[in-house]
Amino acid sequence: MAAIHVVGAGLAGLAAAVRLAGQGRPVMLYEAAQQAGGRCRSYFDRGLDRIIDNGNHLLLSGNRATLDYLDAIGARDELTGPPEPCFPFLDLASGKRWTVRPNRGLVPVWPALPGRRVPGTRFRDYLGAWRLACARPEQTVADCLDPNTPLWRRFWEPLARAVLNTPPEQGSARLLWAALRESFARGGAGCRPLIARTSLAATLIDPALRRLAEAGVTVAFGQILALPPGQTGALLPEIRVPESSHAIVNGHFRLERPARLPDGSPLLGLIGGTAEWLFVRDELVSLTVSAADALADQPSEAIAERFWADTARALDLPATPQPPVRIVKERRATFAQTPAAAILRPGAGTPWSNLHLAGDWTATGLPATIEGAVRSGQQAAARAASALASTGRAGSAWPQAS
Repeated sequence: MAAIHVVGAGLAGLAAAVRLAGQGRPVMLYEAAQQAGGRCRSYFDRGLDRIIDNGNHLLLSGNRATLDYLDAIGARDELTGPPEPCFPFLDLASGKRWTVRPNRGLVPVWPALPGRRVPGTRFRDYLGAWRLACARPEQTVADCLDPNTPLWRRFWEPLARAVLNTPPEQGSARLLWAALRESFARGGAGCRPLIARTSLAATLIDPALRRLAEAGVTVAFGQILALPPGQTGALLPEIRVPESSHAIVNGHFRLERPARLPDGSPLLGLIGGTAEWLFVRDELVSLTVSAADALADQPSEAIAERFWADTARALDLPATPQPPVRIVKERRATFAQTPAAAILRPGAGTPWSNLHLAGDWTATGLPATIEGAVRSGQQAAARAASALASTGRAGSAWPQAS
C-alpha cells in the first residue's frame, strides 16, 4: 500500500498521522525541527529548573476532536481541571473577585441565575450572544456586542481576545460564535476548563509519538519544513491564505510553594492589568497576553516586572523579591482572525488530488486553537485516505507547524 506523507509534526500533523496510522495506513512523518509539537511544545528551562510550555493553552470539555485525539493516543488522563465548570476573575483595579459558574447539563441556564453570572449584569445582557450566532461574515465581535457594558469588560472582551488572539474590535464575530457554540452554548457540559497536567508535551505530543512508534511510524526530524500560511501562499500561489498575524506573550514564574486558585480552577481571568489570564501548575505560575504585538516589542525585563505586579496582587504575595521568571514571545502566534482574513482560509483540498492542507489557519470552521489544529489534521487525513483509496496514489497531508 502506498504511504501517505505528513509534512510537519506539529499538532495538526500529529493528529493526521495518528488518525491514518490508526486505520492501518502506512505513514511517513517529517519535521524540520529537532522536536515535535510546533507551537504546542515544552522544554526544560535552566533558569526556572522546570519544564515549561512555550505558551499557555486551555482546553474545554466541548473540544471533542481534541478529546478524541487524546483517547486515540491514550492520554486523556493527562488533562486536569475542576470537577465543575468555573471561571474565576479578579479586577486588579478594584480588587473585586467573582466566578462565572455555568450550570451542569446541556442547556445554558446559568445567565438567569445571579450567583452564577458576572456581578452587575442582567439576564438580558447575555441574550446579545445570539447576535454573534446571526452575525454576517463582515461583522466583528464589537459590531455584535455592546462594548459599553460591564459584561463586555468583565467577560466578552477577555474571552474574545483569548479565543481569537485578535482585538475584539477587529475579531470575527462568526469565529467567536463557532467556539462558543461548542462550549458555553452547551452549558457546563461543554465548558469545563482543562489544562495539561504536567506539560503540553507530556499530554499532547509525547503520547502521540509513542503511539505512532507502536504503529511503525517514525518521525524524520530536520527534514522538511511545514510552512506558515504566508509562505504556503508564496509556494502555492493558486491558494489564497491569510497572512497577517498577532503575537502572544507568556510569562512563567517559579514560586517557593504551590499556588492555589478558587474552586481548584487552573486559571484566573485578570481585568485591568497587563496580564489577561493566570494559570497555575503547582509552584509554576504562567501568565498570558493575547494580541500582544505592542507588548512583545518591550524588553523582557519590563514585561516581567509588570507581570509580577499582577501576579503578586492576584495571589496575595509580597511585591518583592521577584521570583525566577522566563518571558516567552510568540510573535506570529496565530493569523489575525478578522472577518477579512477568515474569508481567505483555504480548505483541506487543493488543486492537486494528492496534496491536502492542515493547520489551525485552514478553514476548520473554528478559530486558530488546539481544537482547530487537531480537527484540521483529522480532516486532511480523511481526504488523503479517501484519495488513496480511490486513485491508489500516495498523498501528502501538509500541515502548518502548529
